[in-house]
Amino acid sequence: MEQDTLKKIIEGALLAAGEPLSLQRLLDLFEESERPDREQLVAALDDIAADCQDRAVELKQTASGYRFQVRQELSRWVGRLWEEKPRKYSRALLETLALIAYRQPITRGDIEQIRGVAVSSDLIRTLVEREWVRVVGHRDVPGRPALYATTRQFLDYFNLRSLDELPPLDEIRDLDEFNPLLDFSPEGESNVDGADTGERDSDSDASEPESRPSAQVVTLPLSARVDNE
Repeated sequence: MEQDTLKKIIEGALLAAGEPLSLQRLLDLFEESERPDREQLVAALDDIAADCQDRAVELKQTASGYRFQVRQELSRWVGRLWEEKPRKYSRALLETLALIAYRQPITRGDIEQIRGVAVSSDLIRTLVEREWVRVVGHRDVPGRPALYATTRQFLDYFNLRSLDELPPLDEIRDLDEFNPLLDFSPEGESNVDGADTGERDSDSDASEPESRPSAQVVTLPLSARVDNE
C-alpha cells in the first residue's frame, strides 16, 4: 500500500473515531493481505504529525492512542462554540488531584494529613465520576481505607502517555502549571463555583464534572473536521 493511501486511511479513522486509537486498533482496520507493519504505521503517523505543524489541529499521542485535537492557542475562540460555560474546579480539588497523581496509591486520610484539612466526599466523588481517579485497593490497616490512583482517562485528558511525563514535583510552583487544561474560559470570566481565594473544606469544593473536554483536547465534531480537510 502506498504511503499516501495509508495516511489518508489513518486520518479518516482518527477523524471519525472521536476517541484515541491505539496502534493495534489502527492495524485492525486492514485486512491481513494489505495490513502494514507497525514500523510503517508509526512512520505514517509521524508524517501526519509533521503535516499538521502549521494547521489548527495537531496529532497527539496519549495513553490510549493517537487523536487529533485543537491547538491550545485557539481554545479562546473554539471554546465559544459551546454556549454553556465550562465548569472550573476549586483549588482544593486540584490539590487533591495533584497529590493522587504524584503520591499514588494514596488514601483519603493521607491526603488530609498532607493538606492539613478535611477532604469532602463530594470532592473525591467528582474525581471518580470524572474518571480521573479510581480505587485500586485497600490499605491493610483498621478500617481498610481505599487507595486511590489516577486512570488512563486522566493521562488522556492531560495529554500524557504515562505518569513518567508528569513534570517533576519540585518544578511545579503553581497549580496552573500542573493544570492548564482546567482553566480555558475566555479572558475576564470568573471562576464557576467561586474563585479560589483560600482553603475551603465544604462540599462546595467539588464542582460537577464537565459535560465536555477542554478546548485544548477537544476533538472536532465530524462535520467540522471534514470541512477542514
